[in-house]
Amino acid sequence: MKSQPSTNPLALWLDPEAALSPEHSQALQVSGWAVMPVNTLDHLLTHAADAAMVVLHLTADVTRLKAVQQLLQDAGLSTPVVCRVERHELDLAVEATQAGALTVLAAQDVRQASWLRLHNQLNPSAIRLTPQPVRNVVFVDPASQHLLAMAQKVAQADVTALLVGPTGSGKEVLARVLHEASGRAQGPFVALNCAAMPENLIEDMLFGHEKGAFTGAHREQKGLFEQAQGGTLFLDEIGEMPMHLQSKLLRVLQERQLTRLGGQSTIQLNVRIVAATNKDLKKAIAEREFREDLYYRIATFRMRLLPLAERPGDIIPLAMQCLLQHDKKPWQLLPQAQTHLLQYPWPGNVRELENVMRRAMVLCADHVVTPAHLMFDDWLTASALVAAPAPAPTTTLQAPAALADMPSAMPSPLMVERAMPEVLPQATDLNSAARMNEHQVIMATLANTPSKTEAAKRLGISPRTLRYKLAQLREHGLGMASAAC
Repeated sequence: MKSQPSTNPLALWLDPEAALSPEHSQALQVSGWAVMPVNTLDHLLTHAADAAMVVLHLTADVTRLKAVQQLLQDAGLSTPVVCRVERHELDLAVEATQAGALTVLAAQDVRQASWLRLHNQLNPSAIRLTPQPVRNVVFVDPASQHLLAMAQKVAQADVTALLVGPTGSGKEVLARVLHEASGRAQGPFVALNCAAMPENLIEDMLFGHEKGAFTGAHREQKGLFEQAQGGTLFLDEIGEMPMHLQSKLLRVLQERQLTRLGGQSTIQLNVRIVAATNKDLKKAIAEREFREDLYYRIATFRMRLLPLAERPGDIIPLAMQCLLQHDKKPWQLLPQAQTHLLQYPWPGNVRELENVMRRAMVLCADHVVTPAHLMFDDWLTASALVAAPAPAPTTTLQAPAALADMPSAMPSPLMVERAMPEVLPQATDLNSAARMNEHQVIMATLANTPSKTEAAKRLGISPRTLRYKLAQLREHGLGMASAAC
């Protein structure tokens, strides 16, 4: 018996152990899915030809997934399978991804955004009443998940938003979430760093100019407001904007129109503004460095991003994402390395984590990241981890292809022995700090290569240069350099 036709794509929900919950059913239906529970493979096969996807609950191993895939293959179908696993079953999630699951979701995940993303991914020609959220972002920590849920609600309201958080915490990522989860997702996303542009160029960049408006204006130029028509304009570090431009920006936001430099005609705007800052704008207002009326205009909805150290659940997934973004081959992150990442205070936030993982990729030859491959920026803090006891072994994590939606229980930070090269003396100036960084990378490379010739090759220097630098290390009294020579 075939399922009844429906205007929504059909999702077959296969879970022999538990009935489809009302919460999951509602989340699927609101996201544009028609959902049908099935209890057996025979029942599944009856309706598989009409299904856009199969939602499968996994326990213990991927045997059930392979059975479903074989059943569909024998029937001549290529219906994708989405797996649900318990949050603590990271190994099972990795196995499911490697076995060919389209994606892996937490069994407890009832977010409409997760099912909406699949709806848009599997039905690209469908009319999107609610656009697809941004892909490949990590919101695993409970605080981050709460922020993501809030952002998706704010995105639908089409109000201005102010993102507040320390440098490198992911403000532009959240701005893109606001854009791609809004009705403007098909429009452009245009970004400007207000602190990176010279003061005399910001006005021209924002508002554009007419031909002949000033010396050198040989043609008309659309500003970023016009380039972002129908989409989102992201103003990063807005607290650094000069006061006279704050007045003009306020007027544009109030009237939703602008006039180019040297122009006479008025241009109507249909742009959403998302601003970001790492400054305390209330303090800047008190010190007359920022206009109070502009603050209330851009901060219709204010969202704060926590430092990375205050959302530890994001650290390991972000590290894995960094590895996958730059190298699609399978990567492993050993438990000891995970613990060091969780312990470190991350003063540079996500941006610093990306740097640490890029260094690890340079030093790691076999796609298995160990503590010796982790070169942190804050040497004093990192060296404080050396003398602590080692943790009990945990599961080695392997970076899967799709775990962006998978909230996971991460191990709590424990003090462990840091398997890294000897700690260098404290730097007293920038030059000595640069030498320390160079020496640390050299020692780590020597420890992970079979010969000095191979080490020189991986470092991108000649063997002669390496011998010279090792002589410098001996002068600093570093035992590892003496042993290497």
